[in-house]
Amino acid sequence: MKTTKAQKILDMTADGLSAIQIAKKMGVSPAYVYVVRSKAKKKAGKAKKKASKPKYQEFKVLESTEPKVKVEWVETPDPVNSPPHYTNGGIETIDYIEAKDLNYRLGNVVKYVSRAGKKIDSDPLKDLLKAQWYLQREIDARERA
Repeated sequence: MKTTKAQKILDMTADGLSAIQIAKKMGVSPAYVYVVRSKAKKKAGKAKKKASKPKYQEFKVLESTEPKVKVEWVETPDPVNSPPHYTNGGIETIDYIEAKDLNYRLGNVVKYVSRAGKKIDSDPLKDLLKAQWYLQREIDARERA
């Protein structure tokens, strides 16, 4: 693996050498050394900031005594790709539907039955009635065929 000039400067910086010492050893100007260090510091700061901040967050109230409220950021599930009701039971419903090669109506039957009552603020009976509706449509379609 080829070591770049910038990487050598950063390595010497980590060893405790000053910018002037590094510039003399590398045959570059001290200004170049400062620029390399500055860019590396910015890049590291952006990476740290990105890694430390989850994509989905919300405030959680820890305690509330008027007029002060103590809160903290907490990570929440991805509401689009992985809400809790999608992964209940260890397998996503879509993976099962695709593995069994189910059509639209039967896929919705499986979806509504498997998620019934697991979605926040949902009525399990409503989900089961939706599953029944799709199942009846599938039965009707097969009877007509």
